[in-house]
Amino acid sequence: MIVDKIKKRAPSAKNKPSNIDIPVGKWIKCDECGEIIYIETLNKNLNICPNCGHYFRMHINRRLEQIIDKGTFESFDLKLETSNPLNMEEYTKKLKALREKTGLEEAVECGTGKINGENVVICIMDSGFLMGSMGVVVGEKITYAIEQAIEKKFPLIIFSVSGGARMQEGIISLMQMAKTTSALTKLDKAGILYISVLTDPTYGGVTASFASLGDIILAEPKAMIGFAGQRVIEQTIGESLPEGFQTAEFLLEHGFIDKIVERKDLKNTLYKLIQYHK
Repeated sequence: MIVDKIKKRAPSAKNKPSNIDIPVGKWIKCDECGEIIYIETLNKNLNICPNCGHYFRMHINRRLEQIIDKGTFESFDLKLETSNPLNMEEYTKKLKALREKTGLEEAVECGTGKINGENVVICIMDSGFLMGSMGVVVGEKITYAIEQAIEKKFPLIIFSVSGGARMQEGIISLMQMAKTTSALTKLDKAGILYISVLTDPTYGGVTASFASLGDIILAEPKAMIGFAGQRVIEQTIGESLPEGFQTAEFLLEHGFIDKIVERKDLKNTLYKLIQYHK
């Protein structure tokens, strides 16, 4: 038979398996330019692609390292447990897996710290935990942080990154919009400075509540900010929308935010704003 006459090719040097050991988790691909970047290089560059300047999202701990003076951050240890009001089995499993993966208990960390010696209350959200969605615990932690800012008379800074309210917790997640907004009204009456920093992406109920209520609203370059996605909005209003209408640059041009600040300048910008307010 013809098949019997076919000889197997000897493995060439090209086809031989490589003995090179490439460590897993040491490299990452930039979604913007496609460049493969060494993780350590990315970390040293404030999680910004050294090739094209694309902003990678930051873990809470990395953001704290960048913004807060070393050794000054003290977390509000509220020991809150995330509820499961709709009794969704998959939700409980997902929370457990995310806690193991991210090292975080929830999508936000709140506490006090110093920025170049100035006391602040700071909240930082993390997209790695259910896309920074706002559930009961997130709403409660942010509300508590606002109340602490009033009590201590410290400026409040919130770094937002979110896909919106957490639908796994139903209408209770939507109620956090009203709770955080009410707390910010008290902060405003007390004359305490609130700086909101919008990072990529900030959407949904977070944009529709505390993220948009800062005395000063800053944003990182090219951050996507909005309430719903472009397709949903176009279907709702029956009109085409301009290209890039939800970018930080477009929103700055139309007065929604006050300033776009590069990551390397954020700490000093926040410090100067606190100084001006004093």
